[in-house]
Amino acid sequence: MPNSHPAPSLWLKLPYTFFVAVLVPVYWRDYGPTNFLYFCDVALLLTLISLWSGNMIWASASAIGILLPQTLWMADFLGGMIGLPITGMTAYMFDQELPLFTRFLSLFHFWLPLFLLYLVWRHGYDRRAIWLWWPLATGLLILCYFIAPPPPAPADNPGLPVNINYVYGLGDDAPQDWLPPLAYFLLLLAALPLFVFWPTHWLLKRIMPRSF
Repeated sequence: MPNSHPAPSLWLKLPYTFFVAVLVPVYWRDYGPTNFLYFCDVALLLTLISLWSGNMIWASASAIGILLPQTLWMADFLGGMIGLPITGMTAYMFDQELPLFTRFLSLFHFWLPLFLLYLVWRHGYDRRAIWLWWPLATGLLILCYFIAPPPPAPADNPGLPVNINYVYGLGDDAPQDWLPPLAYFLLLLAALPLFVFWPTHWLLKRIMPRSF
C-alpha cells in the first residue's frame, strides 16, 4: 500500500544533515572508524537516509534498535549529572580527558530516540523494519566480536572504542567472566532480539500509525 504520510520537512532534513556532517569527521578523528559500528551511530546514519528518501523503514529499524537501550542511556546520563549514575554507561560524557566538543556531539544519544519517536509518529512506522534491523544488528555484533578489542581502553587512548555493542560483557572496565566468551556472545545474539528488538517492534506496531 502507498505511503499516505507527508514527507519529512526540509526544516528537519537540513539541520539533521548538518549535524551528521559535523559529527562524522569529528568522531572519526577522536574515536576512529570502528566507533561507527555502535548501534546508535548506525541508527543516526540510517535516520539520515529516511529523512532524504522519505522511506520510514530506515527510521523504523533505527527505533527498533535503539529506543530501549538509549532510554537507559538517557536515564544514566541524567543520574550522572547529579552524581547518581544508574549503570555508568555514560561515564565518558563526564571524562575530562575527552574533548568537550566531541562529548557535546554525543548528546545525540539523548535526543535521537525522541526524534525517532516523532518521525514514526508523524510519518508512520514501517512494520517490515524488524526484518531489516535484526539481520543488520546480528551482522554488526559478529563484526564487533571479531574485530573490536575487549575492554578496557588503553590509558594512552581512553576514547578508543572497546567492547562495542557489549559483545564482551556489560561493562567497559573488563570483559565479563561469568561465562566463556563465546557462550556469552551467543547468549547476547539470542537475548537482544528476544528482549529488545521484538518487544520494541511489537509496541511500535500497536501505538504508531502504519507507513507500510
